[in-house]
Amino acid sequence: MAPPRPGWSRRAQYGLFFSFVAVIAGLIVGIFFLILSLVAPKTFQTVRGAALDVTAPVTGALYEVNATAKGLVSGAGDYWDAAHQNSKLKHERKAMLRRMIEAKAILQENRQLKAALQLREHSRDAVAAGRIVGSSLNSPRRYAVLSVGTGDGVRIGMPVRSPEGLIGRIVDAGAMASRVLLVSDRSNIVPSRLLRSGMPVIAQGRGDGTIDVRPLEVGRNPFRRGDIIVTSGTGGLYPPLVPVARVVRLDDDGAIALPLADPADTSFAVVEPPYEPEAGEAAAREAAEAP
Repeated sequence: MAPPRPGWSRRAQYGLFFSFVAVIAGLIVGIFFLILSLVAPKTFQTVRGAALDVTAPVTGALYEVNATAKGLVSGAGDYWDAAHQNSKLKHERKAMLRRMIEAKAILQENRQLKAALQLREHSRDAVAAGRIVGSSLNSPRRYAVLSVGTGDGVRIGMPVRSPEGLIGRIVDAGAMASRVLLVSDRSNIVPSRLLRSGMPVIAQGRGDGTIDVRPLEVGRNPFRRGDIIVTSGTGGLYPPLVPVARVVRLDDDGAIALPLADPADTSFAVVEPPYEPEAGEAAAREAAEAP
């Protein structure tokens, strides 16, 4: 079906008529202002000024709307860029923190290695130096695994120490690794003395990472917080004056101490021969008879 012709629609006819009138009126106004600008320029400038005054508010409002729209668009873009940059900076910060932690760990390990090498150089009879590759921190029995064995000259009963202090003694040895009974184990008793006064004491592990320190003579508690416990050399297994633990808490007739050489924070250790060979043989027999 063909669309209706304009002549058949009164609304269309009125639209065409008013459009024609608007065009004619626009032409007449344009011609009038053209003649006015030629004949009376000053009057035309006044008319232009009045027209400017009338249209200025409308132009200003349109400008503000346009500026606001641009501001919203640019603001959204800036917000997006800022959020993206913030996320990027957070990722870079996390990566930098990881690198810093790795660098600190490497630096600490290098320091421990240098200290262990210096300890071996200054120890006249050092047998071997190795890395601590594991420890049973969550077990009632306290052991550590050292990366040297019988192939390096390690034997059962030999003391193990780090630059910080005594770690324990060898109780089992393979060709390339050995097991160390830590000083914090219940079955490890270390003849010691109080460094401050030289009083002989007994240091025995408690099985929870701490050491129970008791004086040989019953009487007044001789310990103070912060006291250093060292080996006495009694028994012949451990050499004298090796740091063992630091007192952290007092009880009725003794004290609780923490080992100065913590396997969790120690990477390298040195194996030394027994202070007296006979004591090493006795420790080996004791380890062989232990269940």
